[in-house]
Amino acid sequence: MRVVQFGIGAGVAVVLLCLAAGYLGRLHPAGDSFAVFRPQGALALVLLAGGAVMLAMPGVAGVALLVALVTGGPILLSRGVAEAAGGMALYQKNMLFRNDDLAGLEADIRAAAPDILTLQEVSDANLPVLERLADVLPHRVFCAFEQVGGVAVATRLPPVAGSEICAHGMAAVQVEGPQGRLWLVSVHLNWPWPYGQAAHLERLLPVIEGLDGPVVIAGDFNMVRWSAALARVRAASRTTAVGPVLGSYVGFAPWMLLPIDQVMAPGGGTAAVRGRHGSDHLGILALIRP
Repeated sequence: MRVVQFGIGAGVAVVLLCLAAGYLGRLHPAGDSFAVFRPQGALALVLLAGGAVMLAMPGVAGVALLVALVTGGPILLSRGVAEAAGGMALYQKNMLFRNDDLAGLEADIRAAAPDILTLQEVSDANLPVLERLADVLPHRVFCAFEQVGGVAVATRLPPVAGSEICAHGMAAVQVEGPQGRLWLVSVHLNWPWPYGQAAHLERLLPVIEGLDGPVVIAGDFNMVRWSAALARVRAASRTTAVGPVLGSYVGFAPWMLLPIDQVMAPGGGTAAVRGRHGSDHLGILALIRP
């Protein structure tokens, strides 16, 4: 019995330390890596609290449940938030460079009929999808990126001549929107610590901050919205996260959806997931308020 109690107590302590580390992203990028798994950590505490109750450890159970509520509660509630619909539709998708359902993806984009399309992992193999969509999304900017493929923006909105920007993992173009000029940005960030996301972000933030006027930014950020990294992106772009929180990355397991694809707009908006269509990311269809 004592061995099991020790195991429960040690498990709670380890999860508490990992959750605490997830709030330290402003001090070190490792903090954001821990933050990615905050919902899983909160769930682990709930399960450990159940074990603590059965083993007559009320103090341990109480602490575990309280921390689970504080850390996981806001994320859980945000999944159910549905804001009022916005004025423009944006379809966000990491295509996967080796996508094997390009016809399905094209059909889904056409069915969604977005005003704006933001894509990542646009490779030689899947670039024809973008070309075939030219009849409904005639204006586009494509920027090469690492071996997995480039980033792109396509839109039916008329572009401002000469406004196209390519940066490392970013494509941007300014368009004439219904309420004036608007920047459309597609981003693909590297994986977080111990990989190069922090350095990548340092390269992109000055470019994003230098965009003059309203910005709509979407992409595969490989990071969750409650991280310090994404707070910096929202500050630089002067945007609000488009909700609710949506699990989009299915590469680990079907039951472990990571919300690492993001859409941000000046006035926020709402969003829903679309199908996989040959990718390891679900699509996101957002209705945004520019």
